[in-house]
Amino acid sequence: MSLVKIQSRPAITAALLKRYTKVGVLVDENTERHCYPQIKEKLGAHSVIRVASGEQHKTLNTCASIWDQLTQLKFDRHSVLIIVGGGVLGDMGGFCAATYKRGIDFILLPTTLLAQVDSSIGGKLGIDFGTYKNHIGVFQQPVATLIFTDFLETLPRRELRSGFAEVIKHCLISDKRMWNVIRKKTLDQQPWTTLVPHSVTFKDRVTKKDPKEKGLRKILNFGHSIGHALEGHYLHSTSPLLHGEAIAAGMILEAAVAARKKLIQQPELAEIARFIHSIYGKINLPDMEVLVSIMAQDKKNKGNKILLALPKGIGKAVWDVPVSETEVRHAMEFYQSL
Repeated sequence: MSLVKIQSRPAITAALLKRYTKVGVLVDENTERHCYPQIKEKLGAHSVIRVASGEQHKTLNTCASIWDQLTQLKFDRHSVLIIVGGGVLGDMGGFCAATYKRGIDFILLPTTLLAQVDSSIGGKLGIDFGTYKNHIGVFQQPVATLIFTDFLETLPRRELRSGFAEVIKHCLISDKRMWNVIRKKTLDQQPWTTLVPHSVTFKDRVTKKDPKEKGLRKILNFGHSIGHALEGHYLHSTSPLLHGEAIAAGMILEAAVAARKKLIQQPELAEIARFIHSIYGKINLPDMEVLVSIMAQDKKNKGNKILLALPKGIGKAVWDVPVSETEVRHAMEFYQSL
């Protein structure tokens, strides 16, 4: 079973690494500068594997570079890869570790709020393929996920805001009381020392009950069907969206679908939209045909049906809800009216 541990300061025990023949540390230019120095001296002998930061590099080409570096360093199946980074590096580095020589152990050290509260928990790994988010991937648990909240102090405000979208999602689908806490505060007033463990505990519980996303785990996809389509659409543009920015828009749009299906009331939709809009503002939506065509490739679909996870009231959620193009169009009209 994967170990999940939350601490304020970076601490890696020698006992965790001594069983491995080689230790590698995967970093991008940002985590090498800001986070790697905080753990470097605790690792003993190790090699550093470097890739460029950003969603646009979450591709097979970057994977080939990682696999090549592991091969040149003569990593065997008894080696371990420590991944120091946010959601992009965790998804891609874990995927590379899970497939290198049919799988080596890996340890996640999530450095962003988004990775700490969401993407580092649950064993989903993968890379993008064209405009499709996480189109190629596997399920594989790390041997440990070590969450050091001090790393949050290294984040630009935009990255912190991006990660907050997943916190909002967790509250909307699981905890009305916590939703009523966060919606009354600005981004700068949020109680991170409470919210990080809250999200980690919730997601860890859900993913342990349903590790391969056959049922309950699908509720975690709220905001992500439309959100991933938006993220994919802007991925190769001059102004790509951060993951949380796309998911924030996706949550408003999917909440509008939920309201149309009478899963939530209009005052609840207004409350959700008002708070998310106050934090993230609005993005320019593509044409409906473009959005729906990307959504049609979503991994959560079945046959020709686009399936969403939607809130049922605030604090609960349902999954595998079919959505029509008409409902998507009405949701887009609502979003554009904000």
